[in-house]
Amino acid sequence: MQGKVEAAESPFKGETGLRRLIAATRNSFAGFAEAVRCEDAFRQELILAAIFVPLGLWLGGNGVERALLAGSVVLILVVELLNSAVEATVDRISFENHRLAKRAKDIGSAAVLLTLVLAAMVWALVLL
Repeated sequence: MQGKVEAAESPFKGETGLRRLIAATRNSFAGFAEAVRCEDAFRQELILAAIFVPLGLWLGGNGVERALLAGSVVLILVVELLNSAVEATVDRISFENHRLAKRAKDIGSAAVLLTLVLAAMVWALVLL
């Protein structure tokens, strides 16, 4: 049935309004904390973001430049979180070496690499 969430879809669906917002916020903070606790790459990128986001806000000559410099760094964190979620899901299914599992993990890693390249290009174009 379109537009209606069936009960069998997920036991976690069904909250609405303020309760949903509070639950979603709690889950988001839990996910962030889990990434900090368990993901080495995310911790490294978070440390770099703690340096480069303020630096980008300071070095940007106007609002657009500040948004580009800081936003490109924050985007790295977002893509790393998504990559970590893909990796955790693949590992949850099986630790067995499988070409599709490798493909999923490699594609996630490629997304992070492209985001790093994008950030480097943005910083070079804005500052040079």
